[in-house]
Amino acid sequence: MSTDPFELFGAWFEHARNAGFIEPNAMALATADGSGRPSVRTVLLRGWGRNGFTFYTNYESRKGTDIDANPRAALLFYWDRLSRQIRIEGNVVKMTAEESDAYFQSRPRGHRLGAWASSQSRTIEKHDDLEAKLREVEARFPGDVQRPPYWGGFRVEPERFEFWESRPNRLHDRLVYRRDGDLWITERLAP
Repeated sequence: MSTDPFELFGAWFEHARNAGFIEPNAMALATADGSGRPSVRTVLLRGWGRNGFTFYTNYESRKGTDIDANPRAALLFYWDRLSRQIRIEGNVVKMTAEESDAYFQSRPRGHRLGAWASSQSRTIEKHDDLEAKLREVEARFPGDVQRPPYWGGFRVEPERFEFWESRPNRLHDRLVYRRDGDLWITERLAP
């Protein structure tokens, strides 16, 4: 049992990356709006380290407005073939413009154009309207595509990890790490 949740996350994540999953970095992101109404969706982990776990989105999307009103979130990685999951809870901070710019420029051109074309989470009449908007954006940006001001990254700064692994007879192993200042308190929970 590791005393460092980041070390254990790294080992489990690497195992998932080598296990043939299409998107081993897919994670459920749970947020709540200012009234406490919850929402969950799948996003892709784009980076991680001791400072947190990062993903990128339209800041005006539902997840973006939820985080703006209530800057706390929970993440869930579930790898069914490995019978493992990791839950992470913590505060959410907006990444710097420089970090968001660097990641945006690493994306394929079509993804960058799509960030401009889509008013994420807003109602559209028909999909053809989105295709037409994309054509307009392609004409507007014949060369380099800069990051829209409403698009960027968030980082979940963990305060709690839970590592879950299936065991026979439903006696699953649950290991929790809770932040206490600069230390991590480790507890094992009954399934």
